[in-house]
Parts: sequence; C-alpha cells; structure tokens
Amino acid sequence: MSQLQRWCLLMATLGSNALAQPPVVAPQSFSWEQIRDRFQASNPTLRAAQIGIDEARAQEVTAYLRPNPDFSLLTDGTQIVPQQGVWQPFSGTLVQTTLSYLHERRHKRELRRESAQKETEITVAQYADQERTLLFNLRTAFVQTLQQKAILDLTRENLAYYNRLLTVSNDRLKAGDIAKVDYQRLELQRVQYETDVQTAIVNLRTAKIQLLTLLNDRTPVEQFDATGSFDFLNEIRPREELRRLAMDGRPDLKAAIEAVDKAQTDHRLAVANGSTDPTFSGWWTHNPSFANPYAYETVGASISIPLRIFDKNQGEKLRTQEDITRNERLRDATTAQVFSDVDSAYATIESNLTLLRPYKETYLKEAVDVRDTVSFAYTRGGASLLDFLQAQQDYRSTELNYLNLVGSYLTASAQLNLAVGQEVVP
Repeated sequence: MSQLQRWCLLMATLGSNALAQPPVVAPQSFSWEQIRDRFQASNPTLRAAQIGIDEARAQEVTAYLRPNPDFSLLTDGTQIVPQQGVWQPFSGTLVQTTLSYLHERRHKRELRRESAQKETEITVAQYADQERTLLFNLRTAFVQTLQQKAILDLTRENLAYYNRLLTVSNDRLKAGDIAKVDYQRLELQRVQYETDVQTAIVNLRTAKIQLLTLLNDRTPVEQFDATGSFDFLNEIRPREELRRLAMDGRPDLKAAIEAVDKAQTDHRLAVANGSTDPTFSGWWTHNPSFANPYAYETVGASISIPLRIFDKNQGEKLRTQEDITRNERLRDATTAQVFSDVDSAYATIESNLTLLRPYKETYLKEAVDVRDTVSFAYTRGGASLLDFLQAQQDYRSTELNYLNLVGSYLTASAQLNLAVGQEVVP
C-alpha cells in the first residue's frame, strides 16, 4: 500500500469515528426566575389545583339556578255513546294541563350563590397556599443545587492544590529532602480529597434530580443546570414589617378568614331555609261532559303552602351557628401560627448572619493565609508534616463550613419567604 493510500485510509477512519460519536450537548442553565416560571406552568400538582378552582366556579352556577317549573297533562273520560251504541273514543275525553312553580323566599338563591362564591375564594386561597409550600420545596432544591455546585468546585480546587503539593513533595523525595514514609502519608491523604469530589458529584446529581422532579421535566441531568448567586445579604427587613406583610399576604390566613365569612353566610342560608316556600299552580281544563256547553273550557289557580310545624330546619341552624365559632377558633390558631413561623425563620436567619459575617470578614482569609504559609514552609523544610496536614484540614473545614452556612442562610431565607407568604428575601 502506498503512502498516499495509507493517508487516505487514516483520514477516512478518523472521519467515520467522528461521525459515530454523538455530539456533546452543553447543559442548559436556568436562573431562579426561569425555574419558578417553568414550575408554575408545568407542575402537575398545581395544574390539578387550578382545575379545582374551575370546578368551584362551576358550583356557583349550580347554586344560583332557579327551581324548575312542573308541567302535567291529564286525560280521562273516554266513553261509549248509549243512544247510538257506537264507541267514539275521543268524543267525551277530559283534558287538563297544570303548570306549577315553587317560589323561594328570603333570598335563598342569592345566599346559595354567596356561599358558593365564598367557597371559590377559599379554594383560590388554598391553591395559593399550596403553591407557597411547593415553591418553598422548589427553592430548597434550587439552593441545594447551587450549594453542591459550590462544594464540587471547592473539592476540585482542593484536589488540584494538593496534587501540586504532591508533585513538589515527589521532587523533594527524589532529592532526598523528605522520607519515603512521609510522602506515602501524603499520598494516603489524597484519598480524602478524591472522596470529597465524588461525594459532591453524587450530591449535585441528586439535587438536580429533585429539581427536575418538581419541574416535571425529563431532561437528562447532564443537560440541565441551575445558576444563581450563592451568597448572603448582610441585612434583612425589620421583624415587625415582616409580621405585617405576613398578616396581609399569607394565603392560609386568608383561607381561614374566608371560612369564617362562609360559615356566617351558611348560617343565614340555614335560617332562610327554615322559612315557608309557597308553590303556585295554574291549570286549563277541557271537559265536554258538562251539561252547560259554556263550561267546557275552564281555567283555575291555586297556591300550596307547607305548614312548617315540626321541621323548621332547627338542626342546620344550630350546626351552622356552631360552625361559625369553630372557624373563628381556627382563624385565631392560624394567626398565631403566622407569627410563630415568621419569628422562627427570622431567628434562624439572624443566627446564620451572626456566623457568616466573621467567616467572610476574617476566617476565610486567615484559613487561606495559614494554608499557603504552612505549605510554603513545608515544601522548603520549615514546617513539619503534621503542621502541613493540619493546615490543609483547617482550610478544608473552614471553606466547607462557610459554604454550608451560606446554604443554611439561603434555606432559611426560603423559609422566611414561606412564612411571610411572598418573596421578601431574593
């Protein structure tokens, strides 16, 4: 085979291998706002709850319907005419039509519609409360994803830094500056850094899977990513302002207040249902059997009034009255829970900020300085192996603790948003 033929064969082989390999797809990265919008549009639990709101609105139509009138037709009196002895089937037939209608008094229809409208408002508030809880779960998964990304970057940086020191230590071993057992101890410590990297990779995949599950998204984990600021705000709003916002915006508290209003409407409806509803009727009759030929066609009217002597809807009146008190107690309990949630989340954020401020201002810089100084001294024989390993461990622990504290702060921020009922900490 000539040189040119071998060159063509090599190029063809490389081309076929390149075509056989699937293209590498870069992961698509989403911000918190994009993830939140996708969640609100695609989460199956929220979409099912939205259908529940439509069903509640349909109940308003049913509640306001008028009673249907009743129509009846009566025929009777087919006779044999005795004088002629001939059967004439329709000559003496009585025909009567009746139309009746139940008239509802005391605004029963309006009260039923008002009760249904209150139920719709409760359903809307419950939907908002369910969305609030699910958004907290989504925000927590988003924070965990950012946190695991930051930890993965830290572990890879630590491994790369340690590998560089191992290279220097290997040169020192070859030069006879350190003992072989010391170098072996350094190599054994590298396992910890490799373990940290693999653990961070698994944790990041797990966080992404949880995020994709909430989004109802079947995108492969490798093609999905989340991006955002993994940091903390140094100040938060005053507690009293957050309490006021929670009282105005918490959907579960709104649902509890609407439940009291609905119970009051239901009680008024129960009182109205205890009243008497008359039934008006009118009829037309064709009766050829009358002796008076002018009385064949007759009309009439009647009114039927039930006598409510025993059943005056007493049970429903009492039950709905008690239901008002029960819902008032539930409203008070929800109000107390709102204050408790806000205060607990606020205390958690304050605690995290108390720890984060010195970390960012002092501890992180000191950990880097100590690690670099001891590493520099060790590579030149000015520090012991134990000092070097301890400095590496201190830096690793300090950086990891800081990232975990930032993650705790962001989770507590999501908890505060959940407690207030709106996004007060971005």
